[in-house]
Amino acid sequence: MFLQRIVRDGLKPALEYELERRGMTIRELAKQINVSPATLYKISCGKRDPRLSTLIAISEVFDPSDEHSIAIISAKFLLDEIAGKKIEIDGVLYALKGYNAHTLDECIVCAVRAEKDGASGIICAPILTSLIEKLVDIPVVQVRPDEESYRAAIDMMTRQLSKNV
Repeated sequence: MFLQRIVRDGLKPALEYELERRGMTIRELAKQINVSPATLYKISCGKRDPRLSTLIAISEVFDPSDEHSIAIISAKFLLDEIAGKKIEIDGVLYALKGYNAHTLDECIVCAVRAEKDGASGIICAPILTSLIEKLVDIPVVQVRPDEESYRAAIDMMTRQLSKNV
């Protein structure tokens, strides 16, 4: 993490490390964050203190975050089709981030991790919603299986039970 490296090693070594790791020049970074190369060079040499907005912009390049994401807590086979996709809500792009869980304990851990990761909201099973709402300070919405899902499950159960008879 770039910000942790700044705290530990200082801005100049942290910046040099990240630029080298990515094969990026100061000029390329300056263009990405809309700062003049001269300004960024002075910051990197310690001749000028950066503005907070500049540090945040650099950090977003080196440690991109899904500033807008929606966490979906579910079993992996359900997440495979959804996670990684993006949706637009009122002109804002949200990444759908899957959190794989199979037990109640795992669901709780996933909810706390999702909030810590900066999720804007959480989607989970109805049985979890009220508990997770008590644990996090972001919106929680339950996903309800539809009639088609139940019909498919009933059909599958029928086939399995007919094999056992």
